[in-house]
Amino acid sequence: MDSYKIHLSEAEMPQEWYNIIPDLPSPMPPYLHPATGLPITPADLAAIFPPALIEQEVSPERWIPIPDEVRRIYQLWRPSPLHRAYNLEKALKTPARIYYKNESVSPAGSHKPNTAVPQAYYNKAAGIKRLATETGAGQWGCALSLACNFFAMECTVYMVKVSYHQKPYRRSLMHIWGASVYPSPTDRTQAGRNILAADPETSGSLGMAISEAVEDAATHEDTNYALGSVLNHVMLHQTIVGLETKKQLALAGETPDVLIGCVGGGSNFAGFCFPFVPDKLKGQDIRFVAVEPTACPTLTKGAYTYDFGDTAGLTPLILMYTLGHSFVPSGIHAGGLRYHGDAPLLCQLVHEKVIEARAYAQNPVFEAARLFAVTEGIIPAPETAHAVRAAVDEALVCKDTGQAKCIVFNLSGHGHFDLAAYDAFLEGQLKDIELDPDENIKKALANLPKINP
Repeated sequence: MDSYKIHLSEAEMPQEWYNIIPDLPSPMPPYLHPATGLPITPADLAAIFPPALIEQEVSPERWIPIPDEVRRIYQLWRPSPLHRAYNLEKALKTPARIYYKNESVSPAGSHKPNTAVPQAYYNKAAGIKRLATETGAGQWGCALSLACNFFAMECTVYMVKVSYHQKPYRRSLMHIWGASVYPSPTDRTQAGRNILAADPETSGSLGMAISEAVEDAATHEDTNYALGSVLNHVMLHQTIVGLETKKQLALAGETPDVLIGCVGGGSNFAGFCFPFVPDKLKGQDIRFVAVEPTACPTLTKGAYTYDFGDTAGLTPLILMYTLGHSFVPSGIHAGGLRYHGDAPLLCQLVHEKVIEARAYAQNPVFEAARLFAVTEGIIPAPETAHAVRAAVDEALVCKDTGQAKCIVFNLSGHGHFDLAAYDAFLEGQLKDIELDPDENIKKALANLPKINP
């Protein structure tokens, strides 16, 4: 029988994370201080991050050792399997070979613990007692709650209000692991109170929840902030996914032609694809496809400029593709993809044409997710389903051209807590939302911060 899964032993788990910064085609532009507009220093970040994570954020080293204690916790689910999607290939009648890296096997059901565990570890080592964070669909909130539980730390989660009500069982997981969870915006922070005063009926956004979590951390001495995506150290921790995938593809005798991941802030995509970027830069014929929703088309319709990572303007200014920090996405079910910006490292590579981006509406995404569920047996999270849609489309192109390409995507999480979204799809109640860049996005981009040249 052909192998459906390619496994690595625990001893074969990577012992170092890969840092892409030394291999970028051009230097990464600096983060800017939100008050002065000058490049930020490590001291500027010390109020909300521990020294080890600040060092990783700016490290010029290509390889960063994974602490033994972090690796021991990783072994609960890592290395994760690489699957060959034989049944999906058969259903599509494609000559393409489709593989998916299964990150849904983690205790939290997604890739997010890959960075939650080291972030909790480094904060604990620095004497921090509580972490504050935001979460969209709840995957990150679950992961950080799990990690804080491992290290006997408190955890406060500001969950985007629409997802707080859409996804109650992700909230249940956070509570089981001991976290306090609040629907954002709240009246617990000044940022939240200001937002509610302006729009009492707001459905919330990741930008708003980030503002609340950052304020919470900055105003409590025993508390730091933890971010599930966007920043360099988060991308770094997630590269364990791509490093394992490289080993597994080598065992299968495969060289990938197309690598695909969904993008909200960029963590699962970057972790999956960044270890392969040096191969492309050295001439290998490989494509990277970043997939986002048409309701929040950051990479495909955003502006490449400096902007705040949050709504209230508390975070550093980052050069990235952005829809504007005041942009409030529609309440689509892929809550983890409802972010106005993206990771600066990812955006730089999109801007330099190393990575390509595309956007899909909800219904074609769920159509592909259902096909994947009935062929491969796994129900993907709505976020992950965007990557499934792109993989299916790439395989159908191969069907038309007769090319037997190797297509690999990151199954970043399962959808067991998203069944209400699947019910809505099956009942024909999902709306496809596509924004008019001349109206919605243009209005939000008008509020971009002014940067002195």
